[in-house]
Amino acid sequence: MTTTTAVRTGRAAARAVRLSKVYGSGETRVVALDEVDVEFRQGEFTAIMGPSGSGKSTLMHCMAGLDSVSSGSATIGETELVGLRDKQLTQLRRDKIGFIFQAFNLLPTLNALENITLPMDIAGRKVDEAWLDAVVETVGLSGRLTHRPSQLSGGQQQRVACARALASRPEIVFADEPTGNLDSRSGAEILSFLRNSVRELGQTVVMVTHDPVAASYAERVVFLADGRIVDELADPTADAVLDRMRRFDAKGRTK
Repeated sequence: MTTTTAVRTGRAAARAVRLSKVYGSGETRVVALDEVDVEFRQGEFTAIMGPSGSGKSTLMHCMAGLDSVSSGSATIGETELVGLRDKQLTQLRRDKIGFIFQAFNLLPTLNALENITLPMDIAGRKVDEAWLDAVVETVGLSGRLTHRPSQLSGGQQQRVACARALASRPEIVFADEPTGNLDSRSGAEILSFLRNSVRELGQTVVMVTHDPVAASYAERVVFLADGRIVDELADPTADAVLDRMRRFDAKGRTK
């Protein structure tokens, strides 16, 4: 396999500073994020975990420009998201961010390769063939590029979605429960691919998950509770992540 050595600069691929997200007002007011400070470094695989309602998906959506923020700052690279117009946000998401969700979101009439290159085709951008070959090889789809989604397993379809997220060489990839619709074997394959994309292709990946086993594939786990960063774990194992999660009660507070 042709690989690219990951170069870690220590620079932030994404950063939040005193980031808050509030829904509603008065008696219906809900603070989903409460002045969160967090940084995701280039060339690193980070998992975000927390009890249900802790704000982990909201944090990802705000930092990816999929949702507005109530106050504070969110940046991708050197670009501040707050204050950008809709057209600017659309361009930022297209050019600098890759997305992987539970749903594969593949077009059934296109084959795997066409689905992978679709965002760049829409944007009128030339495909970097060498990079595309490296991504396809890393994800293990070399023999499936002419197949349509209906001819692929669920795990293979998610591999196509992962390759699509990486094909444009984004500054950061956000993955929201990417193995949620997969069996354990297919899920492990996708997690291994995400880890390899960091180690071998130098990609930056931030993944929201509720699964300690999935989080153990990351190099760092950030824990949220009640809309705040409450803990962090480097070089996680599934047991260590589960132990940390057990410290949270139903409200997401440490015991």
